[in-house]
Amino acid sequence: MKRQNEQSLKEALRELLDSYHLREKVNEMRLLQNWEQLFGKTISKYTEKIYVHNKKLYLTINSAPLRHELMYSRDKIVERINEVIEKDFVNEVVIR
Repeated sequence: MKRQNEQSLKEALRELLDSYHLREKVNEMRLLQNWEQLFGKTISKYTEKIYVHNKKLYLTINSAPLRHELMYSRDKIVERINEVIEKDFVNEVVIR
């Protein structure tokens, strides 16, 4: 017999992340850990800084040609991240 106040570990962790507003930080860490797998060694090699604030992904790229190329691929970057990390995690990409 299952008690009414019992919940799965997954549900309990989600509730914990939401109650302490940690979901965005956990997703940001997942993004940092998976950056090379998502976008390859070349992009990863030239990426200096990655952080997320208010659903905006900020990237600091130290190669001008790559930065210019990524400007045209911002929508694809958003789609790929939201596919892998979490739906609606990032809405916009700012490349510096």
